[in-house]
Amino acid sequence: MNVMLTLMTNVTLASLLVLIAFWLPQLNIYTDKTSPYECGFDPMGSARLPFSMKFFLVAITFLLFDLEIALLLPLPWASQTNKLTTMLIMALLLISLLAASLAYEWTEKGLEWTE
Repeated sequence: MNVMLTLMTNVTLASLLVLIAFWLPQLNIYTDKTSPYECGFDPMGSARLPFSMKFFLVAITFLLFDLEIALLLPLPWASQTNKLTTMLIMALLLISLLAASLAYEWTEKGLEWTE
């Protein structure tokens, strides 16, 4: 019974907060609030500039390599396990995947900035 009461209270409070957050910003809309702000000056041009997909692809590549490096961080603690061969095989598999990914990016010219 207490679990059900707690669950209903949490759902009610969460729903109430979502409704308040949804309706509150719409109460006081005026043109100064909806215009772009550039350090107190009137906007000089469009805020929508063309975006190079190259930067996006480099950012995604960085995130993937960063994630793989983060997976390698616990290796010193994993080396104290009883199954050392399994740990070494998994570490070498992860490092070879990282090297193969880097080689693929290099051959596909994903790391070059010139277009």
